[in-house]
Amino acid sequence: METVIIAEKAELADAIAGYFGVTSKERGVIHCGKHTILYSSGHILELCDPEDYNPEHTKWNLDHLPIVNVPWRYKVIKGKEAQYKKICDYLNKASSIIHAGDPDSEGQLLVDEILHHQKINKPVQRVLINDLNPRIVERSFSQLKDNRDFIGLSNAALSRSVGDQLYGYNLTRLYTLLAQKKGYTGTLSVGRVQTPILGLIVARDRLIEGHEKHFYYVIKGEFSIDGITFTGTYQVKENDPKDEKGRLDSKDAATAISEASSGKPARVTSAETKEKREHPPLPYDLLGLQSDAYRKFGLNSKKTLEITQRLREKKLITYNRTDCRYLSEEQHQDAPIVLKTIEDNCPMLGKAAAAADPTIKSKAFNSSKVTAHHGIVPAEGRYAVDTLPNDEKQIYLLIARQYIAQFWPVKVSEVTTVTTQIDNTEHEFKATSTTVISLGWGRLYTNDTDNDEINDTGEEASNNDLRSIARSQTGQCVSAVVHDKETKPPKHYTEATLLKDLRRVAKYVTDPKIAALLLDKDKDSKEEQGGIGTPATRHTFIETLKDRGYITEKKGYLISTELGREFHDVLPSMATGPDMTALWYEQQKQIEQQQMTIDDFIQSLVNQVSSHIEDMKANGLALKANTGPSCPKCEPGHLCRRKGAKGFFWGCTEYPACDATYPDKAGKPNLTPAKSGKETEFKCGECGSALVKRPAKKRGKFWFGCSGYPGCKSTYLEKAGKPVYKQH
Repeated sequence: METVIIAEKAELADAIAGYFGVTSKERGVIHCGKHTILYSSGHILELCDPEDYNPEHTKWNLDHLPIVNVPWRYKVIKGKEAQYKKICDYLNKASSIIHAGDPDSEGQLLVDEILHHQKINKPVQRVLINDLNPRIVERSFSQLKDNRDFIGLSNAALSRSVGDQLYGYNLTRLYTLLAQKKGYTGTLSVGRVQTPILGLIVARDRLIEGHEKHFYYVIKGEFSIDGITFTGTYQVKENDPKDEKGRLDSKDAATAISEASSGKPARVTSAETKEKREHPPLPYDLLGLQSDAYRKFGLNSKKTLEITQRLREKKLITYNRTDCRYLSEEQHQDAPIVLKTIEDNCPMLGKAAAAADPTIKSKAFNSSKVTAHHGIVPAEGRYAVDTLPNDEKQIYLLIARQYIAQFWPVKVSEVTTVTTQIDNTEHEFKATSTTVISLGWGRLYTNDTDNDEINDTGEEASNNDLRSIARSQTGQCVSAVVHDKETKPPKHYTEATLLKDLRRVAKYVTDPKIAALLLDKDKDSKEEQGGIGTPATRHTFIETLKDRGYITEKKGYLISTELGREFHDVLPSMATGPDMTALWYEQQKQIEQQQMTIDDFIQSLVNQVSSHIEDMKANGLALKANTGPSCPKCEPGHLCRRKGAKGFFWGCTEYPACDATYPDKAGKPNLTPAKSGKETEFKCGECGSALVKRPAKKRGKFWFGCSGYPGCKSTYLEKAGKPVYKQH
């Protein structure tokens, strides 16, 4: 009998096989003596859909809501049937099993659900591997644990999965069906993460539209001290008139300060120079890479993810869906090999890689901060990077440069801060200068001038070197000029800025309890600070919002549509904010600690969803988007835009009772379409309108259609130049 190991990914299976020693391989299976390793490539099972439980639920119907499928069932994800069968065959033959999913809740669940679905009652051990380094794999197998110790973690992930499905299916069907009664023909989808993202975009757009500009004033003083000229900024005092951000908001006060300072003697009240040592930017996680790819190359997040997947398949980079920017300390030992691989693969970075010092250990190497996965770095696969498609090469160069930077010296600067005071006044001006002593890793980024991560000094620096200025030196304020500044609204979201904000949604939450829960959720993460969604899924929600017509992209900015705003406004605040993610986190933490059961969590959610469904059924949905004028053919109906096989058209909301249709013209119904063809003396047998003779597809043949189309759609065959009327 043998031990079967179920890994989450093929790369992990290969790493484990390297530890045990490969004896033979077949598709999806690696034999290592008494150990057989298989992998699932992510979730191999998914929760069944409503129609899998009850065929009647294939057709959406308000009377079916709420749909509650408890106990829930699983089905194999389409395309993964063959691998699932292999896993099951080996599990049934195994004497013992080792669970090798990723060391997080989803990794725990995706193997546990296979074991549960197959009703496996054999001994199961758990191995926790967050790095494919052979030394870490070896150490992990020396620290096997009982898989039963992780039941709480698995149940927490399961409750989230079941809850998301129950919440999403019911509310999506509810709002879609209610909207159809108003003439809307699309799908109004609701999701725990998707809908709060829409909420962020709508809120940002309205903040911009509602912005009321006002002015504030900045005073710039030009100083000459001991032959050195520099610019200082007036420092607002406690008793100065100022706005909520501490900026001067009185033109008269600013003018008075300017006049009291210009041409007056000045004295240096403080002068301090400090050394500033800057460490290189950490290796990329997926979100950071997506942001830089958009900033530098205009690649959207979906495209960047696809590119990294291709690079990973070419064994050029490590796992690409990570939300961590740190590397394990054991990975530092791989530096000489990885740097040499970059040098050989990529001539463009060859000199930079060769000049790197693999003995340097940057802050990135910190095992305590590595989560389920480490940062994205170059792998040891051999490939001529110059032969890659341009977009793949661009992304590889970003990842490789960020890795090389870890082995270059720190960037050293001297920052001098000088404060001057105008004689016989309390008016103070501050100036700073930054002098680079050693550029270090900064040499790799000299052309990256719009990179906030490496160029944000936090100070407005002077161009002149102020290090020689000392306290008590005197000179003159040559001039002091008032600069009128206008407050600006925030910018519309781009995909890159939205993705960054999704990491820090807590900052927009006014309820202190909800904000605290979101922050607590990410307390072990440096990059995530009260976020929603995951790096691997956030871009898919943005694409869904576009596909549903809730948002659109204009000149690179994401803008909410009329439909998106209307839909946002009819939803409860619980749905459009991150509250649900926060509250679910609190409950799932209790499930993980076995202080709450999944059944309790689901029942609470069922009660909440059921109550909302009943309220909405009773009160209806106030949605107007996508509807047009009243139907010319029937009184109660109105026209709505629909998409048919040949494009958009407008039809009556009372269909099938009313079958009126009209062509679409620039997004509006054309109620008086131009008539095609010449009217004949023959009359329509249904409505009496003149018939129009039209050519058939077959040359030399004709047919007759009613000139009252689309109100009347009667057609007639042609025989001997006359219409053939139907026989009654």
